[in-house]
Amino acid sequence: MAIIDQALKGKVALVTGGSRGIGRAIALALGQRGAKVVINFASNEAAAKETATAVESVGGTAVLSGFDVANSAAVTEAIKAIGKDHGSLEILVNNAGVAINGLLMRFSDDQWDRTMKTNLGGAFHCVRAAASMLLRAKEHGRIINITSVVGEQGNAGQAAYSASKAGLIGFTMSTARELASRGVTCNAVAPGFIETDMTAKELPEAARAKLLEQIPLSRIGRPDDVADTVAFLAGPEAAYITGQVLRVNGGLLM
Repeated sequence: MAIIDQALKGKVALVTGGSRGIGRAIALALGQRGAKVVINFASNEAAAKETATAVESVGGTAVLSGFDVANSAAVTEAIKAIGKDHGSLEILVNNAGVAINGLLMRFSDDQWDRTMKTNLGGAFHCVRAAASMLLRAKEHGRIINITSVVGEQGNAGQAAYSASKAGLIGFTMSTARELASRGVTCNAVAPGFIETDMTAKELPEAARAKLLEQIPLSRIGRPDDVADTVAFLAGPEAAYITGQVLRVNGGLLM
């Protein structure tokens, strides 16, 4: 973890997909810096509760908010409730996503639609619903979208996922331009290959060794690598950074 301070004390932060993996690490990093973290989950409430406990164990404050980011009405209702219950929303981290892999010629319409509605539509729903509160926060307003290295370079077997993450980059830049006049920033973080429970199960040792050969820093990324970058963008140090894509990939893509 990076050096811990209380630069986010008094700020309310919503982290979508915050129940595990990168989302859990982001919730911890924001909580350690003093933010009240609203941990979103779609179905795994038990995992979200574990994240909340972890945030509180490091001195942070956490609450849960269950909704599916792909459901526009549910997003609007949930974010309205966050404003009512907590009085504000200064930080929005769009982390929720799905990765459905498969060759393009065999990919179904349902798989394509689910990927787009969650990864790209989810960020749109959340930003639209939270925009008025973020604008009221003025120079404290922060939007951080979690994209991916494959959104810039593509990857065989991930056409839908890559397209959704590339779309998120364009969405980030347009949002940054729309909200900049009020001091609100919008940036994207593009992780490379990050070690999580899910990726550990999916990557055979031979594939891992081959991947490491392509990473100049010679290691797989950790969730904390992404979380610390998000915490920086959420803080006062990043007030003059907007419309950018910060690559956290060990040099995999330069």
